[in-house]
Amino acid sequence: MTQAPERRRLLPMLGHVNGKRSPLTCELKCGSQCMTPDANTSGNEYVHDVISAAVSRRAALGLGMAGAVTVGVVAATAQPAEATYAYWGQGRARLDFTPIKPVDMTVDDLSVPKGYDWSPIIRWGDPLFYDSPEFDPKNQTPEAQAKQFGFNSDYLDIIPDPNGLTGVLVNNHEYTNENTMFPAGYDKTNLTNMVKTAIQAHGMSVVEISRTKVGEPWTYVRGGARNRRITLTTTFVMDGPAAGSDLLKTQDDPTGKRVLGTQNNCSGGVTPWGTVLSGEENVHQYFITSGTAEEKRYGFPTTMPSRRWPEVEKRFDARIEGYKNEPNRFGWIVEIDPQNPNSAPIKHTALGRFKHEGANVRVGDDGTVVAYSGDDEKFEYIYKFVSSRKYRKGDKAHNMKLLSEGDLYVARLRGNSQAPEITGTGQLPRDGEFDGTGEWLPLLKGGKSMVRGMSVEEVLVYTRLAADKAGATKMDRPEDVEPNPHTGKVYAALTNNSDRGKPGKADVDEANPRTGNRDGYILELTERNNRPQATRFDWNLLLVCGDPTKDSGTYFGGFPKEKVSPISCPDNVAFDKAGNLWISTDGAPSKIGYNDGLFKVDLQGANRGRVQQFLAVPQDAETCGPVIHDTEGMVYVAVQHPGEDGTFEQPRSYFPDYVLPTRAGAGEFSMPRPAVVQVFHKNREDQPEFPGGVSDKPGKGRNQDKRRKNGKNGPKYRGYQGKSNAELKRRARQAPKSFEG
Repeated sequence: MTQAPERRRLLPMLGHVNGKRSPLTCELKCGSQCMTPDANTSGNEYVHDVISAAVSRRAALGLGMAGAVTVGVVAATAQPAEATYAYWGQGRARLDFTPIKPVDMTVDDLSVPKGYDWSPIIRWGDPLFYDSPEFDPKNQTPEAQAKQFGFNSDYLDIIPDPNGLTGVLVNNHEYTNENTMFPAGYDKTNLTNMVKTAIQAHGMSVVEISRTKVGEPWTYVRGGARNRRITLTTTFVMDGPAAGSDLLKTQDDPTGKRVLGTQNNCSGGVTPWGTVLSGEENVHQYFITSGTAEEKRYGFPTTMPSRRWPEVEKRFDARIEGYKNEPNRFGWIVEIDPQNPNSAPIKHTALGRFKHEGANVRVGDDGTVVAYSGDDEKFEYIYKFVSSRKYRKGDKAHNMKLLSEGDLYVARLRGNSQAPEITGTGQLPRDGEFDGTGEWLPLLKGGKSMVRGMSVEEVLVYTRLAADKAGATKMDRPEDVEPNPHTGKVYAALTNNSDRGKPGKADVDEANPRTGNRDGYILELTERNNRPQATRFDWNLLLVCGDPTKDSGTYFGGFPKEKVSPISCPDNVAFDKAGNLWISTDGAPSKIGYNDGLFKVDLQGANRGRVQQFLAVPQDAETCGPVIHDTEGMVYVAVQHPGEDGTFEQPRSYFPDYVLPTRAGAGEFSMPRPAVVQVFHKNREDQPEFPGGVSDKPGKGRNQDKRRKNGKNGPKYRGYQGKSNAELKRRARQAPKSFEG
């Protein structure tokens, strides 16, 4: 008789009702932050308090759904980037597709539109260097993981070289799930190895990619000259006004200018000068602290975290005098140069410290550089950084200093409608739209603190407290905040906040028009005169998300509800060649009962607000890091935590290899592996287009003498559509969850 694997009991998650994710994902991704008391106890206005006024104004003007207009539409001023924006340019999108139907949350498959196929580019554990060990999930070590692709991909970019045939893939690794990575009970006998392996599985990866024809899928290059792993043991340089502060010094770094590693890296972006920005988000869950007011404001616990890292790595125990500042060394925007594997990664203190979802840059006509960022937690804020220096095209050395010095702002929003018009159901006010105005409140300006009682260093290290004092508007979990490179308008994903309207919590308002906001919104922000350095802006809610067939309290920019794909919990945003918005989701299964996916949204004309689903990820997974290269008909996503709720012994997903244990070939495993995938057109024979120069079947045709660029055990590049057969889907659907309650 086979003994059932040990089930992990996660008591803090019992009775979990906050709706975005499974309780296990909540614990692993953010330390069940949604179950703790609000970190933000300031008396600042909640966005719902100020937004509701906007809709009534429009109603008073007699503007219904058909009469809704965008506030502040002006000519575009966004400067094209030297990296990806320049490569793809602007123009007509070429990614035509028939939207897929919503996919039930129990389906373990990656679903794509008719005429498309998919394949993984790289998976967790794939070796990056010639001397990297082959992936062996039963014999993992920190030394091996340090030379392999990391776990749980999030932010993603595909940066082609000018020839279009080579380039780099850049990816964040947000967090680990030891339940699916290791056998049950492994921590009881191998805690040190488990923790140190997980430490190396965090961070970032830079991987060379190659193809022999523009428009074909990519293969990763094992041993590529630019390949790099950045982990929690990689040395980072602190720069900006807070570098060297007493608040950043530890016994290992008395200078306060050197930090080991980056962690919980979430979203990010490519800068116009070709570097990559990445946000350190839920860093609190790895530490144990003394419980100071500052630590509480950032959610740091006073009890041993479930990961138990402080037991193995003493620097994560901030109760130790020499490490009391170690938590302050995380929660920053980091910048790396993916073209130079020997360059030192940087942590930018000038952009402030909070739970950065990411940061995205816009350059104005006069060279003004700004960076937008959201603080990913309920009732937190949206920020903007304005560089003190101007962008210089082609001067990379200069441009890499643009984020080192400047002014820091936080957003306050005002609505245009009367509060009684906001009923809690999401019903539109009389003017037919949720909209208003706002201002950027200065936290730092001209190198001086604008917050009474706080020094420059304190504003940057304890940015949340500074924003509290400034009177910023509390938002419903601001995640990815990105400027549209074609219009300059800024789009923010407000994922959800199920506490909205609860007793003792903020009531509904125009910006947050639904009680228990579990589906989220998309905020559209237009800087005054479309100048990125403006201190005032106009805003509206482009989307009030949900399933319109089941929920009347949805809104899609005025587009008919019966003609859209249901969408819930927007997380990351991206743009295509024509300037259309693309949204990836995180949490749809728990609300609308469908797998998370990727959606296209029209922003202009009669189709403004039309939502069309392009793909769906497998059971328990999250859609991350969308990259849209529509000129080539290519779409890229990072598939994070597939089969999250399963165990090493009994998986709830078999993505991406989709093989039975008895049929796994070399490099394939009958288990979930977070991976980066590419979606591409099939050819005229309804077959997938193979990457040139890569042999899946050596010895045949033109591939006879060619060596696979990712090694003999790397991902296969034949089409993967249909690999998840009925038997594998059944096994995944029936697998028990790893937690009780």
